[in-house]
Amino acid sequence: MTDSAYPPISDQLSEAAEQSSMNPEIPFQDLESAREEGRRKMDWATQHMPILEHVREEFVADQPFEGERIGMAMHVEAKTAILVETLAEGGAEVAVTGCNPLSTHDDVSAALDAHENITSYAKRGVDDEAYYDAIEAVIAHEPTVTVDDGMDLVAAIHEDYPELIDGIVGGAEETTTGVHRLRAMDADGALDYPVFAVNDTPMKRLFDNVHGTGESSLASIAMTTNLSWAGKNVVVAGFGYCGKGVARKASGQNANVIVTEVEPRRALEAHMEGYEVMPMAEAAEVGDVFLTTTGNRDVVVEEHFEEMQDGVLLANAGHFDIEIDLDALDDLAVDRYEARDGVEAYEMADGRRLNVIAEGRLVNLAAPISLGHPVEVMDQSFGVQAVCVREMLENGDEYDAGVHDVPDELDTEIAEIKLEAEDVDFDSLTDTQRDYMGSWDHGT
Repeated sequence: MTDSAYPPISDQLSEAAEQSSMNPEIPFQDLESAREEGRRKMDWATQHMPILEHVREEFVADQPFEGERIGMAMHVEAKTAILVETLAEGGAEVAVTGCNPLSTHDDVSAALDAHENITSYAKRGVDDEAYYDAIEAVIAHEPTVTVDDGMDLVAAIHEDYPELIDGIVGGAEETTTGVHRLRAMDADGALDYPVFAVNDTPMKRLFDNVHGTGESSLASIAMTTNLSWAGKNVVVAGFGYCGKGVARKASGQNANVIVTEVEPRRALEAHMEGYEVMPMAEAAEVGDVFLTTTGNRDVVVEEHFEEMQDGVLLANAGHFDIEIDLDALDDLAVDRYEARDGVEAYEMADGRRLNVIAEGRLVNLAAPISLGHPVEVMDQSFGVQAVCVREMLENGDEYDAGVHDVPDELDTEIAEIKLEAEDVDFDSLTDTQRDYMGSWDHGT
């Protein structure tokens, strides 16, 4: 491949500042101030990420990625930046871009781009064309490993640059949505290199999906709207790990939680947890806040908009902006205006206003003041990502093309690092117990 003509973030910010040094739309008047602010955010995150600090020390000493090229499509903000730097400090050349047009922090992206082993193309607010141009710019580095958040990078390589696949050892995927897409691709026989399903490990699902999504989504909505959760009917669409987290955290803030589901066992689980369970068609009539967590499309659609009350809030905690049918909502609306920063009001013919937060994109990262999951939570997820990259490069020959579960010993390794950092001790099996659990001939 030839080098991409798409410019890194440093060039983009420098050009924007030169065009108008007094333009209020440009948050940083020079590249250096952007980098300084980005580094300040990253330094704060580093203080609370003991897992990646531990892993980084190992990588610096061992240089496991020497000579490798890692391509990444991620939410480029302070916590992600620590993962990117950790891989670069392990000897890799890293090229990174965003996985959502509204989740990048330009100052963090600029700080990353200052690292001699990192090129960052991520910029907030780009249109679809620039978004995919940036992904192609990452691909132009001809990565030997991919680290993805949503699978757009893997998909682009397979669809447009299959000639590069023989040079790719493997990859890692962070999200529920991305793993769903990868498994569908694998089932069709179309996935041509191995990828770890990082999302499916206990250290990701039990903490990132439950606590991270629950806390960050609700916090982003509250800060964006300046409204309380207490007493509101909060409709949570989907009761997977993310939906469970949202429901639990909303209930803890004294909201009345309603769950909608299409899977009978999850619906029953929500019922047994004490939540009200009903179809979305019924929930639409009583909900004050609707938060989708399914990873599927068309969860809230025209028939639901027609039944909603004036002033409802509509938000999405799934990866892509397809869970709320905004085209249908726009067709129904007679007026549309910005009610607050990050809140678009759609006014119906009868005067009702339905308020969409962050354009229906991932609310905990795309709302104007969103910061994503808590630092400590992402430390765990990114720790798993880091050791998965190490595993793929050290033992890649052991993995055929397709989706692979993360080896349990890697997930356990990250848990043990976290417990040690928190000064939490725990028991271990005795030899007798280990023998008992590993045998079948112990009767009553």
